[in-house]
Amino acid sequence: MSALPLLLDQPVSAWDLPPDQPYREKQIRTWILQRFVSSYEEMTDLSLPLRTSLASRFRLRAAEPVTIQGSEDTTRKFLWKLGDGSFVESVLIPATPGKEGNRSTRLTLCVSSQVGCAYGCRFCASGIDGWRRNLTTAEIIGQVLEASRIAGRRPDNLVFMGMGEPLANLPNLLPALDLLISPANLGMGARHVTISTSGLAPQIEELAYHPLQFRLALSLHAASDAIRDKIMPVNKRYPLDRLLEACDVFVRAKKKQIFFEYILLAGINDSPEQATLLAQHARRLFAKVNLIPYNKVEDLPYERPSEEAIHLFCRTLLKAGVRATIRREKGHDIDAACGQLRLRQEMNQSMPT
Repeated sequence: MSALPLLLDQPVSAWDLPPDQPYREKQIRTWILQRFVSSYEEMTDLSLPLRTSLASRFRLRAAEPVTIQGSEDTTRKFLWKLGDGSFVESVLIPATPGKEGNRSTRLTLCVSSQVGCAYGCRFCASGIDGWRRNLTTAEIIGQVLEASRIAGRRPDNLVFMGMGEPLANLPNLLPALDLLISPANLGMGARHVTISTSGLAPQIEELAYHPLQFRLALSLHAASDAIRDKIMPVNKRYPLDRLLEACDVFVRAKKKQIFFEYILLAGINDSPEQATLLAQHARRLFAKVNLIPYNKVEDLPYERPSEEAIHLFCRTLLKAGVRATIRREKGHDIDAACGQLRLRQEMNQSMPT
């Protein structure tokens, strides 16, 4: 992949457009963000000299597919190669609405925000190899554009739950959201975008006053400091009291429900006592809880709970008046836990031939 800078990472002034700049800028953005073209040659309503000039100075594609893994239920996992040779992952998940006679399929794309992760959640593959760097705005958008090109349509929903901590990359994430959500660009609609965080309290409070009305998901994964400290190092910096205060600020400012993401780990955080504490936190914030049975990660010691333990945990929440669902993740045959495909690719590259 060329080492040229990415077009969407540059200010429009650097594009060196002709005098009718606003019109040409709109044409270029339409080709990229609505028609998902992969080359300047496809921008047929631009002059050849302009296309040649742009191609000589700026790279158009931020991410190129290296591996596409599909599963029996049509979930697809993408391994993208970036311009510097780094790898990140996205997952495209279909869901068919349950209404009688409605067979249209919604697509949700899970997007990465960093190469690796610095927050070191003990059960997660994304941070095993540490943090490399933040993704640029164009690299964040590029995952959406490439997945849209492969799927033949734009996703209906975006969730920033892939590799990395999105709130640690706000300077690049927020401009990406502006382009993804703007009706003049990709036009996703803020209510169809969910940002996940492992618990960066100050950034949650910053997002509370951002004008875009996206959704917030908190990767909680334990209901007490004692257990959260063991599996999520970020909790030592922002313990539950501080974290929940930040969530209070977000809920009051946005007047929106937040979500608790809770990965169930056998013998760690799946006890009825943890469920009772979790219910208290959820009621405080009127949060919905998404329970996620653990996907086994090679070389990590954690296991998936039994079906009995999973359902007991969920019933405890429901009896306490909390909205809770068990997410039956798709794609067990495609290295389902985020980061595994990247680790395997990098391991293969490092092996002697």
